[in-house]
Amino acid sequence: MDPDVVEIAPPPLASPSRTRKPRKVNLEVIDVEQYHVDKMNKGKAIEDGHNPFSPVANGVIPMDVDGYTLVLKDIPTGVKVAISTTQPCGFQNYSINGTCKSSRSSSNPFLETPTTVHHQTPNVVMEPSPSSRPVISDASASSEVVTSAQANFLRDFKSFDTVEDFSDHHYLSKGKASKQNSKTWLKKVQADWKILEKDLPETIFVRACESRMDLMRAVIIGAEGTPYHDGLFFFDIQFPDTYPSVPPKVHYHAGGLRINPNLYNCGKVCLSLLGTWTGNKRERWLPQESTMLQLLVSIQALILNQKPYFNEPGYEPTMGTPSGEAHSKVYSENVFILSLRTMVYSMRKPPKHFEEFVCSHYFVRALDIVKACNAYKDGAPIGSIVKGGVQGIEETSQSGSKKFRTDVAAFVKTVVGEFVKLGVKELEEKPKPPPVVNANTESNNANRKRSRSSSIKEFLANIGRCVFQ
Repeated sequence: MDPDVVEIAPPPLASPSRTRKPRKVNLEVIDVEQYHVDKMNKGKAIEDGHNPFSPVANGVIPMDVDGYTLVLKDIPTGVKVAISTTQPCGFQNYSINGTCKSSRSSSNPFLETPTTVHHQTPNVVMEPSPSSRPVISDASASSEVVTSAQANFLRDFKSFDTVEDFSDHHYLSKGKASKQNSKTWLKKVQADWKILEKDLPETIFVRACESRMDLMRAVIIGAEGTPYHDGLFFFDIQFPDTYPSVPPKVHYHAGGLRINPNLYNCGKVCLSLLGTWTGNKRERWLPQESTMLQLLVSIQALILNQKPYFNEPGYEPTMGTPSGEAHSKVYSENVFILSLRTMVYSMRKPPKHFEEFVCSHYFVRALDIVKACNAYKDGAPIGSIVKGGVQGIEETSQSGSKKFRTDVAAFVKTVVGEFVKLGVKELEEKPKPPPVVNANTESNNANRKRSRSSSIKEFLANIGRCVFQ
């Protein structure tokens, strides 16, 4: 036996419980639809906050049926409860011997472990049940409910998936669904799919087309600490016929905006890996090594970075110099304004198969984006917003420029308007209360007016006396 292997004895098996001799029981069937309910006399009040889906407690099993709570108390063994109405999703089914069984799994312990009820006397009471929907008393509570749904959608949104068509794809007209590609092409594309499905980072999402395997769409979330933070940046991709001997074709959804030296307002992506820019041999596309995942990560890390100004080859030597850093700061401030405009562009015209993703993403991040804008208006330098807060700034000279503060204040209103359309209630402008009118103030104003009028009359009378004298 190897010294590093420890043999653990199996746990002792639990002895089977004794089986009792079955006894003959007459099953009593209670049909809920035929059960007479007198709400005024027999209905019982339910305590505030009672949840009809709460676990079985004190031998009471509540069930919500057509606006009433059916409370089963002291169910004897062998009594069958037949319920002909539809039960809520995920609710228990109660069968013979008082055993509750669930047809679906859940993290709720009430739905996981079968519960056997052992009581002697049946007592069935129908009670008016509270609404199954949460009662919302104000806008903030409403927003919390919706935010949870949006967050759940983002949590369940797959990082990689396939779709049937891409009718709005930039490269749609560059090929046909019936076209036959080579085995090498097909093998490489399938390999890329598998790598993307397995290894995509949390901030990149991809959709591939089943009917047109040469088409793909990706979205990259801007990283915090950069002027692209919280933004969504979409790219349409096509695999040429000679792929992987040549790199994929990539088009950026620019919306007419130039947000980076490598991302043109026409949608061109300038990158050595794509062959659209010069670079050494290791930076270029290598048919036997390069992958689609490598390309997407390169766009995120090399293009959508903290200081995009230095992506321009002519400016890279000035990195670290006072002049270069000053120009980089101004460029990044302008990039953030363009990123806000890109947000508005994406919300108004989201790419196909990402419509709900765009709405959910900006709904969840709306308050953080507005907080960042407010911080920039107060002087925080661009890129200093990390995890909803501002990084410590030692030198006051690092604060945002006056023009940047003005630009953010001017355009954030448009962004907030789009967030409100998504349903972010916290950002809605609350109507100003009417001014409080005080009776004493009105009387004082009237007295002042009368005193002024009398003073003017006396003044005119005095002038008249002087003239006639």
